[in-house]
Formats: sequence, structure tokens, C-alpha cells
Amino acid sequence: MAAFSGDCPEKYVEAAEQEYRRFQEGYLWAILMAEFLVAVGGNGLALFRFITQEQRPWNPAVVFSAQLAVSNLCYSFTLPPLAAYFYPPKNWSFGEVACRLERFVFTCNLLGGIIFITCISLSRYMVVVHPFFTRRHLRPKHAWVISAASWAMAILLAAPMLGFSHQNQPQSKPGSCNNTNREACVKCLGMMEDSQIETFRNYSLVLACLGGILPLLLTLMAYSALGSVVLRSLSMTTAQKLHVVVLVTSGVALYACSYVPYHITQVLYVNSLLSWKALCPGFSTESQAKAALNPRAFFGYQTTRILVPLATCMHPLLYMAVAPSLNCHSCHGDPEDQSPHQDLPLASATTSQSQLSPEASSSQTGL
Repeated sequence: MAAFSGDCPEKYVEAAEQEYRRFQEGYLWAILMAEFLVAVGGNGLALFRFITQEQRPWNPAVVFSAQLAVSNLCYSFTLPPLAAYFYPPKNWSFGEVACRLERFVFTCNLLGGIIFITCISLSRYMVVVHPFFTRRHLRPKHAWVISAASWAMAILLAAPMLGFSHQNQPQSKPGSCNNTNREACVKCLGMMEDSQIETFRNYSLVLACLGGILPLLLTLMAYSALGSVVLRSLSMTTAQKLHVVVLVTSGVALYACSYVPYHITQVLYVNSLLSWKALCPGFSTESQAKAALNPRAFFGYQTTRILVPLATCMHPLLYMAVAPSLNCHSCHGDPEDQSPHQDLPLASATTSQSQLSPEASSSQTGL
């Protein structure tokens, strides 16, 4: 993400980066490519099913689910250039513009995925906890407006990456980039200048709060209220309640184990870069430079970089899994007050017509 530079002698910088390249070149590129293939296949199939099988107009849950699939696909397409960059010898060969765009698209769709997961959670909350308000006042067009606002928010939050990122050309090119001539390799860095590491840390803190902690809290509050309603329902069987709990818990766990740790470890990693930079002028040997590194911060950050694409691979399993339809009247007991387009979107997927209850056979389950 960042290069060690500033007042550090080049030999110490190279010694530090050599430790980090060992993991990136040895394992990370292959893992990212495998995740790319699975994520594109799963999210592409999900989007295809939404387009071809969902009745129009889409209910809000399907609108948000389709936006999540689009965001996941865009995110996935940033993985091959990143894998090619990490493939030994680590070298960026796509140019300055592509370097900036790769980091921007990566961050934008990372945030987009988080935002749309939160929208899905709040949509479930509104349908279950406030069914009458939802039926009378919320329409599919509102979901499209919220989706547009969500994309705008993701783009706005990711825009600084266009300024932070840049391609770092070697000062001298004694030959082509290879394993024995690392000095000729080009780097795609996450911050413009060494002096911007502090600014980037503040930016990372903003992303951690707005793109990690806040959405997680909203999701937890929404699902806590939803779970309370479902567990108090007298018309649902124990098996149905358990099924809902498993779906909700798996969704929250997937979120909490991928997106939030990514933002936190990114902040910790940037802090470790700042600490290493402060110590660098006092190094006298390359071994001292290596010993001053914080491998836990680095490997923690790299691990979460693996978990985030893995989450995009798992999302289709959540919103494509076939599950019984759970309608609003299941929780509130009055089928006459139910709107045919307000099925409870707890099933994380499209449900076949034969699996729906008689009262809901004219509609399909959302996410």
C-alpha cells in the first residue's frame, strides 16, 4: 500500500520491503485470482437471476441485493490487476492512470458493498418491525433513490484515493524488472508522498468509522429488533425461528469478520509505517531495519485483504439460497393487512413459487 521512503537510505527501504514481498509474491496473488473467479461466477449468476426471474417492479430488498451484486462484481474486477502486481517480481505494468483507478474502484466498491448490506439490513428491519408504515409509504422507487444516494456516498468517500495513489517509477533503470533487479520495478502506491502518510492515516480512520463501525452498529441494531419480533411470533415454528436466526447470524458474522477487520488493520498498518519511518534515520544495519518492522500489523492487514474478497464470494450464497417464505402476517397475524409486495425478506434469496404460502403465492421473497 505504501512505500518506505523519506530520510531512509535505500538499502534499508529495500530490506524492509523484501520482508513484505515474500508473502505477497508467494501466496497473495494466487489467492486473489482464485477469489476473483469464484466471486465473478457467483455474483454474475445472482445478478442474472435477479434480472431474468424476479417480478417487476423489484421490491426494495431485491433492488438492494442487485446493487450489492453489481458492487461485488466491480470490486472483483480490481483483483486481477492486483494479483498481476503481486506476481513475482512485484511490478506494476499498467500505468499511472490504471494505478489510481484500481485503488479508487477497489475502495469505492468495498464501501458500496458495506453500504448495500446495511440497506438490506434496514429494509428487513422496516418490513418486519414497521410493516404498516412500510406498506403505506415505501415503494420500489424509494429503493432506487436510496441506491443512487448510496453510490454517490461510496464515490465521495473513495474519491481521495485518486489523489493518494500514484505510480512510483524507479529513479534509475539499469535494466528490466526481474527477481535480481528489483530496483527497476515499478510500484503502485496507496499514498502520493511520504509526507502524506499522516493524512492517509486520518483518512483511514474516517473510513473505519463511516465505512466499518457505523454500518455494523446499524446492522446489529436492525437485526436485534428483527430477531426480537421473530422470536416472539406465535405463528412461526421453532424450526422457522431457528432458520431466521441462522440466516441473520451468518450475515452479521460475515460482515463483522471481513469488512470491519479490514478497516481496523489498515489503520494499524499505517501506524506501523509511521513508527518505522520515525526510527529509520537511526538504523545502522539492514538487520536493524528488518527487526523494527511490525509483522503482526502487516500480516493482519494482508489477511483481511484476503477475507474481504472472500466475503464477496459468500454473498451469493446468502441471497441465492432457497428458503421458506416468511411473510409479514407470520409475525403480526393479520393476513388481510398484508401487502402482496411486502413479503418478509429474510430468506436471503429468491424463493420458488411452490414454496410460498398461499397468501404470498403472487409474490417472491426478497433478500
